[in-house]
Amino acid sequence: MRIALLAHVRQPIAQPFKGGMEAHSWHLARGLQARGHEVVLFASGDSDPRFALDPVLPEHQERTFPGQEHTGNPALIAHLDAGYAAACDRIAAGGFDVVHNNSLSRLPLARGRTEAVPTVTSLHVPPYDALRWFVHDGVAPSHRITVTSQGQLRAWFPEGAPPEVSVLHNGIDPADWPYRDRGDGSAVWCGRITPYKGTHLAIEAARKAGIALTLFGSTEDAEYWEQAVRPLLGGAIRYGGHLDGASLAAEIGRASVFLFTPCWDEPFGLVAIEAMACGLPVAGIDRGAAREVIGEAGAFAPPGDDEALADAIGRALAIPRRGAHERVLRHFTHDVWLDACEALYADVRRSHPGGRDR
Repeated sequence: MRIALLAHVRQPIAQPFKGGMEAHSWHLARGLQARGHEVVLFASGDSDPRFALDPVLPEHQERTFPGQEHTGNPALIAHLDAGYAAACDRIAAGGFDVVHNNSLSRLPLARGRTEAVPTVTSLHVPPYDALRWFVHDGVAPSHRITVTSQGQLRAWFPEGAPPEVSVLHNGIDPADWPYRDRGDGSAVWCGRITPYKGTHLAIEAARKAGIALTLFGSTEDAEYWEQAVRPLLGGAIRYGGHLDGASLAAEIGRASVFLFTPCWDEPFGLVAIEAMACGLPVAGIDRGAAREVIGEAGAFAPPGDDEALADAIGRALAIPRRGAHERVLRHFTHDVWLDACEALYADVRRSHPGGRDR
């Protein structure tokens, strides 16, 4: 198939990944290429040049409009709309069999767009007002919509999802996250270092539990980093930097427990399954899809309870590493995910008015 992969443009689709959405699009492009599909990545122009790249914007959003996400800046909105509108036009004229939409733009959801090219839209965020109506209005035979967990499905469609909507769990290549049968007794945390990821909660819980903790990730929220995280570093609490995938996997694999501390209803939690693949059980805050994804590989604490999260660290350390790894192999591998994507592409093409399925 000839596939247009339309990505989010806040950050480049390149390593080291700023977050899960960037990792999702990069691994999807790589995986589909490896399966023999022709993939064109519509993303920021400073994304990974290994892919056939058709830039939505010349450079990623945060470089041109730093710190303006969620501010309602009219100039940013116009900038994004112009880029995505032009990209959608090129996709419609480009002879694509299907478009996989991983953007947060409302424009690819319009029925005129999905009727032009069969479309699969993957939602990576909880419902919010700027997108909710467009998602619901975009349900159509020529459009399949996926969410990453049952919890996210209920959030987007509390009265029940239409048949065009389904759960598509994220997947990883276990070879990228090698299993290690023992750790060094320490804890690890990784992700975007922002308030809603709860980096400060991981530090507080590790201190209460008396365990060493290393943090990894991008310090994209400078104020939060300087005021809430950096002052807490020192002694057994350290920052290990923002690493590429292979380096991060090696660092995570050395630890004995992974801390997962969302302060919002996390739709999935890709970092958790990456750590689990390495063999780490998880001590996590029970929000969003955490329990659904982590399952028997984790110990959980209610939101806002520091003592319970510290206690969860001790309980998680007693969970066998092999069990965490095997849960990923059963449910969250790259092959399971790509099989599901290909099935969605075939399904939406059969349902499309053009009936293309070759």
